[in-house]
Amino acid sequence: MSRQVFLYDPPERFVAGTVGLPGRRTFFLQASAGARVTSVALEKTQVAALAERMDELLDEVVRRSGGSASVPAMAPTEISDAAPLDTPVEEEFRVGTMALAWDGEEQRMIVEAQALVELDADSEEDLAEAEERLLQDEENGPPMLRVRLTGVQARAFAKRALDVVNAGRPPCPLCSLPLDPEGHVCPRQNGYRRGA
Repeated sequence: MSRQVFLYDPPERFVAGTVGLPGRRTFFLQASAGARVTSVALEKTQVAALAERMDELLDEVVRRSGGSASVPAMAPTEISDAAPLDTPVEEEFRVGTMALAWDGEEQRMIVEAQALVELDADSEEDLAEAEERLLQDEENGPPMLRVRLTGVQARAFAKRALDVVNAGRPPCPLCSLPLDPEGHVCPRQNGYRRGA
């Protein structure tokens, strides 16, 4: 069976969003063009890492080009996207690995999110060999979402993604762990329950 690649070059919309209440949210990347929508699930830490790394890569592109690249220093407010995810949100796969690259000729950010794959191996060496084979198998690898973004789209994506990550539960002022609406057992209070 050949690899399924969900390609958006360029997408009309590429956003990070959530479904559910804070503390029980499921995070998604969602790309769309016309009537076609692809949603992939991932962890909050993956969304944060993707957005931070994307901003770092864009900053490096601006620095190396001396400001001549078509990348804004900040996300333009006129293209900000605060709308919810397109519904129904149907998960194509859960993301395992992600990759970022900058195509200097086309002036595009390439984002790849590949499905999580369970590898069966008896030893560390077997696991390393299985991972290497999987990465080299372009035709038969796991499903992948590949999105090509302009510099402006990439900045807007990164800003929204960080906003989504930071919109969760507020941190406890004592221990910085997330506060639940029903209370919080704070380790700095020796386990006494604090109200939100």
